[in-house]
Amino acid sequence: MPSFDVVSEGDMQEVRHPVDQARREMSKRFHFKGTDSKVDLTEDSIDLESASEERLKAVGQVLEEKLVRRKVSLKALDYGKVEEAAHNRARQHVALHVGINDEKAREIGKFLKGLGLKGVQHQVQGDQLRVTGKKRDDLQTAIKEMREHDFGVPLQFTNFRD
Repeated sequence: MPSFDVVSEGDMQEVRHPVDQARREMSKRFHFKGTDSKVDLTEDSIDLESASEERLKAVGQVLEEKLVRRKVSLKALDYGKVEEAAHNRARQHVALHVGINDEKAREIGKFLKGLGLKGVQHQVQGDQLRVTGKKRDDLQTAIKEMREHDFGVPLQFTNFRD
């Protein structure tokens, strides 16, 4: 029976490069001089810090620009609220989404059922979804429809088997 997996993976190497590029660009740009702006990458998040909230937004824009160039989906970023740090500085925590949580899995499952494709079923397997069907064409239609719909997380389709 044909099947494929729906996953939401992020390549941390593809995130590390834009963070490094953003750091380098901020050290060279004139309007970041003296603001001591920082971009720090942790295991599953990015921390932004700057002298004011306006500079913090500019840091975020530089980072997003670099991420888009490396073809990292901005849907994988979840911006936290802007916090006040020491010495009237601004700080923001940006979480990186990896995997499909239960809520999104249910939403994707409901969407697949709503397509009305005969014999297409889904199973939640940890942080991914396995979609099976009787016909390969139905699965390809499901992939096409899921690509066109916005679920709020970046989706990849892997492990297609006949």
